[in-house]
Amino acid sequence: MAEIIYMPKLSDTMTEGVVADWLKKVGDTVASGELLAEIETDKATMEFESFYDGILLHIGVEKGQGAPVNSVLAIIGEKGEDVQAILANATPGRDSAVVTAPSQPEEAKTEVFAAPAPSPAPVEVAPVQNSVSSSNGSNDGRVMASPLAKKLAEDKGIDISQVAGTGENGRVVKRDVDHFVPYTPAASRPAYVSSAPSGTESYTEVPNSQMRKAIAKTLSASKFSAPHFYLKMEVDMDNAITSRAAINAQEGVKVSFNDIVIKAVAVALRRHPKVNADWMGESIRYNNHIHVGVAVAVEDGLVVPVVKFADTKGIAQLGDEIKDLASRARDKKIKPEEMQGGTFAVSNLGMYGIEDFTSIINPPNGCILSVGQIKSTPVVKNGEIVPGNVMKLSLSCDHRVVDGAIGSAFLKTLKELLENPVTMLI
Repeated sequence: MAEIIYMPKLSDTMTEGVVADWLKKVGDTVASGELLAEIETDKATMEFESFYDGILLHIGVEKGQGAPVNSVLAIIGEKGEDVQAILANATPGRDSAVVTAPSQPEEAKTEVFAAPAPSPAPVEVAPVQNSVSSSNGSNDGRVMASPLAKKLAEDKGIDISQVAGTGENGRVVKRDVDHFVPYTPAASRPAYVSSAPSGTESYTEVPNSQMRKAIAKTLSASKFSAPHFYLKMEVDMDNAITSRAAINAQEGVKVSFNDIVIKAVAVALRRHPKVNADWMGESIRYNNHIHVGVAVAVEDGLVVPVVKFADTKGIAQLGDEIKDLASRARDKKIKPEEMQGGTFAVSNLGMYGIEDFTSIINPPNGCILSVGQIKSTPVVKNGEIVPGNVMKLSLSCDHRVVDGAIGSAFLKTLKELLENPVTMLI
C-alpha cells in the first residue's frame, strides 16, 4: 500500500521547506531509515529519512523548489500503483489547506548596463572681452555690470572684464558670474579632456534562502518591537590571558577566550537570574536552567546553537561542546533541537578584529552579549600608565524584561569574573 510523505516541519518556526537535494530518484528502492532528501529550513539544511519501505513512486517537490509544510513531498509504495489516483485522494496536513507545487525559485541573475557615451571634447574658445562704455555710450573703460554681479565677481576673485554679459545691451548680470569659466591656454591644460566614466556597471541578484528570510523576519520583529538599550563596559583581560595559557598548557586541552567568556556568562547568570529571562508577551519567564546560545556564522547567514546547562560544565568541556556544535552547524549537520531553548545569547566578533558592536536580541530572550577583540593598549594601573589588554563588552537589553540597574549589575559581575577567572570556581 502506498504511503504519502508530506513536507515535514523540521523546526518550530518553519512554514515552508526547500528541497536542497534528492538522495533517491523515482524507481529506487527505499528502506525505512534511509536518507531520502536534504531539506532547507529557516534554520539549516537537514537530512530527512524515510519512515517506510518500498519504491519511490513520485516526487512532489523537485530539487531547488519550495513547498509549504504538509504539502505532498513524495509517495512510496509498490511498483505499478496508480500515482495519480493516490494524489487525487491525498489529504493535505492540518497546516496546509491546499497542496500546491511552488514555482521554481528565481535563479541568480546578472544585469549589465552600458557606460554612458563620452562627452564631446571641449572646444577651446578665446576669452570674450566685454564692451565698455560710459553712460553716454562712449567707451571709457568701465564695465557694464549690475552691482550684484560686481560684488559676486569680487568675492570670487573674478576679473569682471573677462565675463561675457548676457543682460540688456551686454550688461553683466549675476547668472553670467555664476556660470563663468576662466580661460585656460591650451599649453597649460592637462592632457585629458573628458572625465566620462569607463568600464561596465553590473550586479548579481540572488534569491533569499530560507535562512535569510527567517533572519530578516525574526530580527526585524525583534528590533522594531523590543525596546533595546545598551550597556557597555571595558574588561582588563590580563589575568584571563594568563589563565588561558595555564589551562592550555595541560595535555590535550585547548580552550579559547570565547569559552572563558561563555563560562563567565553562565556563572554570572546564576548570580543574576532576572537577566536569564524571556519575554512571553503576557508574562516574563525567569528560567531556572541556563542554556547559552552561541552565534555561529555559516554560509547562508547566522545560526545560534545552544549549550545546555552551561553553568554545570567546566571551561574545557564547554570548549569541546562549542567546537562540535559550530562544526556541525557549518556542515549543515546540526539538529533543530540543538538550536532551540536558549535563555541567553552571546555573539563574539573579536576574531574579526571588531572592537565594539551591539547585537539584536534573539527573541524571546531578554538579553544578548556582544564581545569584541582583546586589544593591547596603554592603561592606568596604580596611578601609572602601563601596557594592558582590554576587551569591550556590550549588553543589549529588552527594556520590557531587564531594567538598567539589573543589566548593569550583571555586567559588573561578568567583568569581575573575567578579570579574576579563579573566582569562577567559587
